[in-house]
Amino acid sequence: MTTENSSYALVTGASSGIGECFARMLAARKQNVILVARSKDNLAAVAKELSSAHGIAAEAIDFDLSVAGASERLASQLRERKLEVGLLVNNAGFGARGRFHELPLERQSEMVRLNVMVLVELTHYLLPSMVEQRRGAIINVSSTASFQPVPYTVIYGATKAFVTSFSLGLAEELRGSGVAVVTLCPGGTRTNFGVASRYGVTKLPGGQKSPEEVVAAALKALDSGGGLVVPGRRNKAGVFVQRFVPRSWAVKGAARFFKV
Repeated sequence: MTTENSSYALVTGASSGIGECFARMLAARKQNVILVARSKDNLAAVAKELSSAHGIAAEAIDFDLSVAGASERLASQLRERKLEVGLLVNNAGFGARGRFHELPLERQSEMVRLNVMVLVELTHYLLPSMVEQRRGAIINVSSTASFQPVPYTVIYGATKAFVTSFSLGLAEELRGSGVAVVTLCPGGTRTNFGVASRYGVTKLPGGQKSPEEVVAAALKALDSGGGLVVPGRRNKAGVFVQRFVPRSWAVKGAARFFKV
């Protein structure tokens, strides 16, 4: 499954980490890209670099998607500029480590908006055109944290559980429509996510993958028509084993790694 070269791949959270890696690897495939993030200068530099290196159109749109109404404004801007999106990569998101009742409510509410509502809204705004044209794709970046409750980062785990459920359900709805859906559930990845989210965890059960490995696995699934992707054998094994152990055991196991 590939998108038409004349259309764009819109990548949220594209200024670093997995999002930036998606932008780079898609540009290397000669795919036009729209990069969305808050980091204006870094975003513009990446867009300029990709356009020059690969001869593609690269648009940088600095947007704080966590602000209420941002998704609608972004979709409106895309329409005004006649930028057709054939691939939507919902990557923007963040986590926070700590006890739920001690973490600021405003910060946790912002997490729900960005991790869940922005993903839902952008999908709702951009999907109808894909369905109408019977081509296109969506990659939703979730997490292995979506497969069990995660104490000490309960909101993050809950938002990712939503993303995985939403994405897999949507994929079935769209079966036969010409629109592919990839549900990407990476485990630990070597990005600045842990530092930015103040996780302070360096050793995770499945180890850490490079963002290039994670994105390559997602694009391989995209080329094959979509599906659920859990990069890494140890991560796959961990998700599989959870099916056969009591939920309480999985929750206690997760608590050992994130307890503050």
